[in-house]
Amino acid sequence: MAEGFPDPEYIGGARVWAVGLLMRAVADTLAARFNPVTVRGELSGFSRATSGHCYFSLKDDSGQVRCALFRRSADQLSFAPRDGQLVEAVGRLDVYGPRGDLQLIVERLKPAGQGALFEQFLRLKAQLEAEGLFAAERKRALPAQPRGIAVVTSLGAAALRDVATTLRRRVPHLPVRIYPASVQGAQAPGEICAALQRAYDDFHAGGPFDVVLLVRGGGSLEDLWSFNDAAVVRQVAQSPMPLVCGVGHETDFSLADFAADLRAPTPTAAAELCAPAREQRLGELAQLGERLSDAVHITLDQGAQRLDRIAQRLGRPSTRLHDSRHDLARLQHRLQTGLLLAAQQQRSRLQALNAALPPALRRALRQQQDRWQRQASALALLDPHLVLERGYAYLSDETGRAISHTRQATPGRAVRATLSDGQIRLTVDR
Repeated sequence: MAEGFPDPEYIGGARVWAVGLLMRAVADTLAARFNPVTVRGELSGFSRATSGHCYFSLKDDSGQVRCALFRRSADQLSFAPRDGQLVEAVGRLDVYGPRGDLQLIVERLKPAGQGALFEQFLRLKAQLEAEGLFAAERKRALPAQPRGIAVVTSLGAAALRDVATTLRRRVPHLPVRIYPASVQGAQAPGEICAALQRAYDDFHAGGPFDVVLLVRGGGSLEDLWSFNDAAVVRQVAQSPMPLVCGVGHETDFSLADFAADLRAPTPTAAAELCAPAREQRLGELAQLGERLSDAVHITLDQGAQRLDRIAQRLGRPSTRLHDSRHDLARLQHRLQTGLLLAAQQQRSRLQALNAALPPALRRALRQQQDRWQRQASALALLDPHLVLERGYAYLSDETGRAISHTRQATPGRAVRATLSDGQIRLTVDR
């Protein structure tokens, strides 16, 4: 036996083991037979405790083994382990006595390729993405003020309690309708699809909600596999209202997350995303009320000021009448004064014109007489009798037409000679 452990007792000739002693003996046997050991398998249920230690299982189609990766080894990892990943673990087999569990104490861990389940996840993801179920343009924004919330999850899930607590704290006034469905196991995909379809039908029938939550707590890749089912993903993508998917923890991703309008890292976060805090909304409402009250007071103050100004301009009717009479008297006085002044100005102008008219007429008459004399002198200079008085004669034919060329006086033709004191009848000889 190993040093430091007592031998089993012999009672009645039979070997009787103490439980702890048996576990230690088995552990020593395993260590002597197998350690160190290298195991290849698919990661499942990987988690890191607050102490820094990591716990998970390695499995394949025929079995699985629990593993522990202590902090000093976990700090030396060169990759981020995730469920479904195919890894190789180097360590030693041991038996955890308090529970009697076989476990592998991992000292080194490295990737060994993708696990079969994870490879199936990637293939299905590529197929659904090619169908356009994950397109960003399909995503819809959540309503700022939802009318109500539909929740699809298991009635016994801790996620439902978290969501209910969050909604009761943040939006106690909103109606919440639960659509129960299994979230793990072979029957889960069908129940999830049926629950979503009931929620869709109620929405079309006027149900009091306009956003739906699909939630589940954390778990391994196998535990969350129902949310990677193609039928579930397509049902999520067909939602007639915004759908928030809060499945697993922050590091967990499912294909339903990609098809949803919004992915939440946890069920509680999903409830918070679609339910604005009541206190926040009440604060915003109070601010809007204050702004509205201020605006009303400002409007009333401005109206009062306008009314005061109008009242000042209007005054008492008797005062306005007195002012109007005063203005009328003043205008009448100005009119009379203006008329008298205009009459005086016209009278003065008429007197000036009367005084200036005879000299002007005499000047105009003299000017006209001078002008007529000049024109008469010019006209007299053009009088042909003055020329005849100087000894000239004016010849014309019997019709009185002037003869100014010799070719007009043919021999034997009778002509007239006009002198200054009469006419003489002549006959052309040659």
